[in-house]
Amino acid sequence: MRFFDASLKNEVCKSGIVSFELAKDLNMSKSILNSWDLNARTHAGLSLGFDFLFLLVYASFIALLIYNVNHALWKNKKFYKFGKAFMLLIFIAAFSDIIENIALIALLRGDLIQTWSSMAYYSAMVKFLLIAICILYLLWSWMILLFKPKKAI
Repeated sequence: MRFFDASLKNEVCKSGIVSFELAKDLNMSKSILNSWDLNARTHAGLSLGFDFLFLLVYASFIALLIYNVNHALWKNKKFYKFGKAFMLLIFIAAFSDIIENIALIALLRGDLIQTWSSMAYYSAMVKFLLIAICILYLLWSWMILLFKPKKAI
């Protein structure tokens, strides 16, 4: 992904594909698209295509981590339900990523309407927020596991 992203970075698009994801209005989306040559646009398309595979990997990986931590810490406790909810949240994040990618591909293909920019922006914000919440849950849980007294064998 870094390979594709390297050619997307410039004065207008400082953070590569993330700048495109977070371009809230159509004018910013157009500015980013206009700052890319054919090679950069091709890399943007490839990046978005690979992201469809990557979102399945990150969602499954984080859900598996949450499952393991939840099982180790909270099995047979009331807080166990929260871990299950976090596993659902990461897949909602992945679904938001799909919506975002569809909107960005539409913009990249030349369907330049505000709806696509807004859809990409808000979907990206939901995705980033939910991923951050799930990672914070994992970090918090790992800290508890790290300092949890060990049972005698």
